[in-house]
Amino acid sequence: MSNSARDVESAGDGDAVRNAILAGRTTLGIELGSTRIKACLIGDESMDVLAVGSHDWENEFVGRSWTYSIDDVWSGVQNAYAGLIADASRRYGVQPETFGAIGVSAMMHGYLAFDADDELLVPFRTWRNTTTERSAAELSELFGVNIPLRWSVAHLYQAVLDNEPHVPEVRFFTTLAGYVHWRLTGRKVIGIGDASGMFPIDSATNDYDSELLGRFDGLVADQAPDLKLADLLPEVLVAGQPAGQLTAAGAALLDPSGGLRPGTVLCPPEGDAGTGMVATCSVAPRTGNVSAGTSIFAMVVLERPLERVHHELDLVTTPAGDPVAMVHCNNGASELAAWVGMFSRFSAAAGTPLDSDAVFRALFGEALAGDADAGGLLAYNHLAGEPIAGLAEGRPLFVRTPDSRLTLANFMRAQLYGVFATLSIGMRVLADEGAALDRMFAHGGMFRTAGVAQRFLAGALDAPVAVGETASEGGAWGIAVLASYLSRASDSDLDTYLRERVFGDAEFQTVEPHAEDVDGFAAYLERYRAGLAVERAAVDVL
Repeated sequence: MSNSARDVESAGDGDAVRNAILAGRTTLGIELGSTRIKACLIGDESMDVLAVGSHDWENEFVGRSWTYSIDDVWSGVQNAYAGLIADASRRYGVQPETFGAIGVSAMMHGYLAFDADDELLVPFRTWRNTTTERSAAELSELFGVNIPLRWSVAHLYQAVLDNEPHVPEVRFFTTLAGYVHWRLTGRKVIGIGDASGMFPIDSATNDYDSELLGRFDGLVADQAPDLKLADLLPEVLVAGQPAGQLTAAGAALLDPSGGLRPGTVLCPPEGDAGTGMVATCSVAPRTGNVSAGTSIFAMVVLERPLERVHHELDLVTTPAGDPVAMVHCNNGASELAAWVGMFSRFSAAAGTPLDSDAVFRALFGEALAGDADAGGLLAYNHLAGEPIAGLAEGRPLFVRTPDSRLTLANFMRAQLYGVFATLSIGMRVLADEGAALDRMFAHGGMFRTAGVAQRFLAGALDAPVAVGETASEGGAWGIAVLASYLSRASDSDLDTYLRERVFGDAEFQTVEPHAEDVDGFAAYLERYRAGLAVERAAVDVL
């Protein structure tokens, strides 16, 4: 089988693809990422990418809260889907009217709360918000497990603490993926991986931890006596379980042109962490992956429970329900992309315009010539607060001392190191726990430039890092693969399905850590930790 994510230009025989599309022997994946909504059509047998569509969007900072409007959710989904339909028509001369299965994925966590009439009570509060410090601290103490600021239950409890008037009206709350899936199918369900970022999961039952649900209800009994958490959360499903069918209303919502027929089965909606694990074949114990985008996070599937509670580590699950340690950093590659955008503009102003991919390649290549410790330069990518670094708010900074070596190569190396710095702090905590890891897989757009970000990540983690052909495909392909698993779940577990059917002949390029990079990054990180005082001062005065 499969070269999983081959370019759509080489996705097999045109007549065979055309017939598969007309017969509905394809799978549709949709992922709502932080900056782009993607739609991906794959072959039901080959898993090759047949057609794609996308829509760029950005969160807004409204009333000191990061949000996306619901109108933007649906206009973005519709535009991405329309782009996929147009792409299929251009390539094969036909338009899909139905699919073998559909999957929806989105950025995890956050808070979408609805009343008894299914009306949104407050604007969507995304994972990026860091206004839940008191709530997260109290819940972590009560539960005896780490509850990060971005988790859905932290947002709900913070609303209780703040006496927000909407709380008595809440009848249901969910994540972005859960919301989109609900509107398409009418079912209030959620994949277990996404659910594990709402509320702690009991791995023995593959459901919310019933004891902790009771503790929460007791905690809020005085302030919100009618709040029964189990009644408000979406139903938990694991990979391979059918999660409803596309309704007529859902089909019209996805495709207002009327070309899409209802009736297609959907898989459980998942978060971007779960689809990242699938896209990198990292759902078995001792495997892990790093996903780099607006945020950056690492997932390591555990062999045994952690011995202690760490605020740097989330305990979540794979889409099949296996326990995972997650190191999540709010700030990923956005600040790096902003600098690349500035250099792109410089090339145009100088009369030699380059597209962004060419600028990325040139700058990343230059970084390889930099000093191993980035020449004493420091880059802080904190556009938002960063809990692992102890920052409630962020201020992006570039810092150097008078004796530092300011060159383009060192500047770019510092920027790339800055993307991985906070992640490496959390990963060092996980290493101290003795968590075993055979290989780390990486995916995300910054890994498209071969041998640069991958090499520096290997140095930052002091572990081999593998990148495959799906490195830049992301979660839209991953959730399409999860949807395709619906028809095979009775024959194999998810790990076997991925290893043998999806990635059976896939190629991964693995880079071992270079000793000079390991030592250089360690020196950089020591300065980075000390320089966080500068970051905190900037938050105080700017």
